[in-house]
Amino acid sequence: MSIDFILPDIGEGIVECELVEWLVKEGETIAEDQPIADVMTDKAMVQIPSMHSGVVEKLYYQQGDIAKVHAPLFSMTPNEDKDAVSHSDTSEAQASKIEPTTSSEQVATVVSKLEQTPEKLSPSKNSQGKALASPAVRRVARELDVNIHEVDGSGKKGRVYKDDVVAFTQQSMTPASLPAQHSVGGTRVEAIRGIKAVMANAMQDSVSTIPHFTYCEEIDLTELIALRSALKEQYAKQDIKLTMMPFFMKAMSLALKEYPVINSKVNADCSEITYFNDHNIGMAVDSKVGLLVPNIKQVQTKSIIDLAHDISRLTTDARNGRVAAGDLKEGTITISNIGAIGGTVATPIINKPEVAIVALGKVQKLPRFDEFGNVQARSIMQVSWSGDHRVIDGGTIARFCNLWKSFLEQPSNMLVHMS
Repeated sequence: MSIDFILPDIGEGIVECELVEWLVKEGETIAEDQPIADVMTDKAMVQIPSMHSGVVEKLYYQQGDIAKVHAPLFSMTPNEDKDAVSHSDTSEAQASKIEPTTSSEQVATVVSKLEQTPEKLSPSKNSQGKALASPAVRRVARELDVNIHEVDGSGKKGRVYKDDVVAFTQQSMTPASLPAQHSVGGTRVEAIRGIKAVMANAMQDSVSTIPHFTYCEEIDLTELIALRSALKEQYAKQDIKLTMMPFFMKAMSLALKEYPVINSKVNADCSEITYFNDHNIGMAVDSKVGLLVPNIKQVQTKSIIDLAHDISRLTTDARNGRVAAGDLKEGTITISNIGAIGGTVATPIINKPEVAIVALGKVQKLPRFDEFGNVQARSIMQVSWSGDHRVIDGGTIARFCNLWKSFLEQPSNMLVHMS
């Protein structure tokens, strides 16, 4: 008996999502918990798993279509086992009454299992005519416009790896298949959807309602870079990636204790200001699905190593477009590391309802005079603050930045201020 698979509540009040890719086709036999489709919400990429095993009958959406939450995603004939029989009389109306929290938890649990154990849960090409590959490899194939079913996997049981996809692309790029190098004229129209649409609306709202002002300063990171270099290899042996960001965040948290107005928000008519006890410091990540700003919770309670762990996890999640909803909420201040790409000075837009954001420029070796008048090569970074001028004045942000700067320029000073 045919049943409809209802697109469950994905959480965060999301009512629709874009169908990025079907991972199955009509007539295919699927297993319970098998990934069915990749969908894009306005927060991140989500992989939808099957609740039952059986045969796919009809896919109700095409790639790029907008699918509605609590509406049928596809129809299937469940296997005639106890589990299928118990669900065989489930109608569309009954399915749509699934508690949103339960559905969201089921999806999150299954997606987590899929990401952690792709070897066990991914179907085999030999057994079901479907490529054996992890979600990350499938994304690489989509980005390179490769049909993953045509790629011969080099792994166990024909598993396809990233290198297999790249090699297939290089083999396929014959002179006849190479794209034209000198096309002229014409246009291409693309809908702004998902995370990019959310970013566009949020940025427009921020600049339209918050009077921004920018304050720039330079920070000498020579001593901090030397400290990090001395520690990096030691912690790399423990599989800890020690970047500069944990130091920036910890120093910022120490400075926020002295200037709590920088870690606040104001209401819509600016009649009240709310001070946050927790320092939930966000970091803007330039992911493949758009700008994401996950944040590290309670930085004031964490060590440099704790922050390194959290930053590594969130950076990986953001670049894969699969950040958990909780990691995107409740931020209180943001760091944008634009210097990792290039540039020295920026005018960042505040991540509303926060009241401040800082953009980090690239580190440059520049000549500077020491206390004796001698010229030395120093590692200099330009930082650019944007503040909400309704509650922050120039003097406040300058003094706050000077304190933050002192912790970064003299790491020993930061150490003695840690509680």
